Amino acid sequence: MLSEDQVAKFVREGFVALRGAVPAELVERCRDELWEAVHATAGCKRDDPATWSAPVVRLGQLPTESARAAANQPVLHEAFDRLVGTGRWRPRGALGTWPVRFPSGEEPGDDGWHLEASFAGSAGESRVNLRSRGRALLMLFLFSETGPDDAPTRIRAGSHLDVPPLLAEAGEEGREWFELCGDAVPASEGRPEVLATGSPGDVLLCHPFLVHAAQPHHGTVPRFMAQPPLEPTGELDLSGADPTPVEQAVLAGLAE
Repeated sequence: MLSEDQVAKFVREGFVALRGAVPAELVERCRDELWEAVHATAGCKRDDPATWSAPVVRLGQLPTESARAAANQPVLHEAFDRLVGTGRWRPRGALGTWPVRFPSGEEPGDDGWHLEASFAGSAGESRVNLRSRGRALLMLFLFSETGPDDAPTRIRAGSHLDVPPLLAEAGEEGREWFELCGDAVPASEGRPEVLATGSPGDVLLCHPFLVHAAQPHHGTVPRFMAQPPLEPTGELDLSGADPTPVEQAVLAGLAE
């Protein structure tokens, strides 16, 4: 169960870490399945670093029994209820997507600051609105030891508070994602930068408006991390009498 201090940190900084949320045996089974997928996709072999030829290999969903179990641990469900609201999120049927990052001197080409898109517009374009249609949380599932050199996700702590004013006048259709990022990145410049480091089985639960970025891998072993959304059953209620922590942060951003 999340403590009140953890909930307050989530509202204030936009993320909270659940250490050891996924049991070690599940992590190992998922990692075995991921190595099979990486080999099938890009020819990378677990015991042959010479085959790790790309800085990043992107995998889709991992719809295995192990991945579903990892995504639906009781400690995670309790945290979803606390942050998003009981009955206001959908259990994950799979775990992904996976930007598998390999040690490389080559630039990955995908390490710009951004927030995540959440729904598709009428022309199929990616969009975000104030009530976060389609995304309740961004989640970072660590499946390998991730230190400062192992391409940990960079997070601008508190940047989720900078986004609501950029969406306040955009209505239900919100704004096109890339255009919004073009405003959110300079708006959040100067926020403290935190690295999403941790051990296999750790999960970071992030506000859907959090500004973050990838980075090159300067370590020695591949980094396995899933970054799925938690899907909501509806949209944020910003006029209710008892806002959830996700809603509290949006309201705080509007007040700033």
